[in-house]
Amino acid sequence: MEFTVQQIADLLQGTIEGDNTAKVSTLAKIEEAQPGALAFLSNPKYEPFLYSTHASAVIVSDKLEVKKSVRAALIRVTDPYSSFSTLLQYYQTALIASKTGVEQPCYMGEGSQIGENHYRGAFSYIGHNCKIGRNVRIFPQVYIGDNVQVGDNTTLFAGVKLYANTVVGSNCTIHAGAVLGSDGFGFAPQPDGTYQAIPQIGNVVLEDDISIGANTTIDCATMGSTFIRKGTKIDNLVQIAHNVEIGRNTVIASQAGISGSTKIGNNCVIAGQVGIVGHIAIADKTTVGAQSGVSKSVKETGTIIQGSPAFDYKQNLRAMTVFRKLPELQRELDLLKGKSDR
Repeated sequence: MEFTVQQIADLLQGTIEGDNTAKVSTLAKIEEAQPGALAFLSNPKYEPFLYSTHASAVIVSDKLEVKKSVRAALIRVTDPYSSFSTLLQYYQTALIASKTGVEQPCYMGEGSQIGENHYRGAFSYIGHNCKIGRNVRIFPQVYIGDNVQVGDNTTLFAGVKLYANTVVGSNCTIHAGAVLGSDGFGFAPQPDGTYQAIPQIGNVVLEDDISIGANTTIDCATMGSTFIRKGTKIDNLVQIAHNVEIGRNTVIASQAGISGSTKIGNNCVIAGQVGIVGHIAIADKTTVGAQSGVSKSVKETGTIIQGSPAFDYKQNLRAMTVFRKLPELQRELDLLKGKSDR
């Protein structure tokens, strides 16, 4: 795909300095860009590259004062980083939208329906009585079980598995290998020491504008639903157990695990490798630092915690400072004990 600088500026609502007819067909880092590429400058440390880049156009701040001559056309915007992100999203959407039609072999069961302008990749499977919206992209080897619902403009990348009765909203992106609706981890101990599986008869419900990372797993509810609310973004390799509820616009980083029936609030930040026990509640706007273990409910909005077990972030930092000094403190204590024994 090829665009003029003017077309890009119109999309970003920016102003142009230089040749507005210059054409770009790719995106690149400012230090690596070649003719035909569009780059951006947000971090002041990279400003020297602005004067040496071979890019045809660069997105810059409307407050940037240019100190030398620049070969590239400049597209001035309020926030270069945000504008470039918008452009990346537009570019990715355009690439995905170029996929249309039905590749063979693929399968769709009786009673299922799919909206217009869709794409179904080879070896994809759609079960019975499914309702799939418009502009949906289903990449190769996707499995969609019976009675699944998928909203408009949603993309299911290669190898995604949606178990029966899963509900996915509109404008969602589910990356390769993610599994939604597999059994929750429910086993009842028996008198002879064995475990009997507890049937998991609920489902998973994703609202609109959600992103699910590659190889993330979200278990179906034992009864009822496991809920992921609107706008939430979940990284790769995250485990969400049965009957969990994740609030709106919450972000969860890689390798985090959330145990069954826990409720996470709105606008929370769960960093990488966090473990959260089951049957607790996390208040809105809570931030949990990386590798923390959360063992009890967080009740106050806006709390920041860290550690294992996790507690107040600032207290944790002070505790870590003391912890690092323990050998020195032990020596001082031994000296004091020695003096008191004389």
